[in-house]
Amino acid sequence: MSNSIYIEYNFKVDPVQPASDILIAELGEVQFESFVEQEDGVQAYIKKEDWNPNILDDLEILENPLFKIEYEYSEIEQENWNATWESNFNPIQVGDQCVVRAPFHEKPKVDYDIIIEPKMSFGTGHHETTHMMLQHILDHDFNGKSVLDMGSGTGVLAILAAMKGAKDIDAIDIDNWCYLNAQENVERNNCGHINVFEGTADLLVDQKYDIIIANINRNILLEDIPAYVKCLNKGGTMFLSGFYVQDIPQITERCMEVGLKFEKNLEKNNWVAVKYVF
Repeated sequence: MSNSIYIEYNFKVDPVQPASDILIAELGEVQFESFVEQEDGVQAYIKKEDWNPNILDDLEILENPLFKIEYEYSEIEQENWNATWESNFNPIQVGDQCVVRAPFHEKPKVDYDIIIEPKMSFGTGHHETTHMMLQHILDHDFNGKSVLDMGSGTGVLAILAAMKGAKDIDAIDIDNWCYLNAQENVERNNCGHINVFEGTADLLVDQKYDIIIANINRNILLEDIPAYVKCLNKGGTMFLSGFYVQDIPQITERCMEVGLKFEKNLEKNNWVAVKYVF
């Protein structure tokens, strides 16, 4: 595969929170796909083919007088992503059981040691949604379960599910680079029974799962929840994230329409990860 050209934005944000979280959410709505949170702001990445010079014109946060946001942008080759990432990535510990780290980090003494090299993919454990989904997986019984990871990014959630004993696992992402990267990370963590696919919920035909994990964004979830539920075994569990506390009523209403019941949610910096049962 030839290397794609990305546009890298460097945003300086004051105050950093909650502005950075709002900025990331709004950028995600206009096809930015990867983010690195900094002490003073955010680095954001979008494929050049999806970009235009006016792409930020409709971002409400840039007009908000409560926040001061400055930015500059430049082209970056996809192959340079690792250097950018390595300069910013520290190991992430989730509880006392799990660490998400890079190959160059020292091996920790934990039950679940996940090695991730994300390149242009989302899902290092740094973002609140990924971190909370890892928490949900740690707290849930995956032994012998069949699992779907939608919007799998680096594959980190599918990998932890495999380490916790899940038997049949499908990981799906619409982005080609995520698809290739997840395959690499699955192999790196010796999780040969994870099947990685490139595509959307349209791939879900006649499959059945005990557990479905989807860390995407609110609009995609609202559209695709019915497709997920058609694949969920009765008595199954669905973990959803990628949205804010204020989005829970809308997401839960959609889930209830197709027979899911709210069980609990985790919350971190206004982001949430919600558990539903079927």
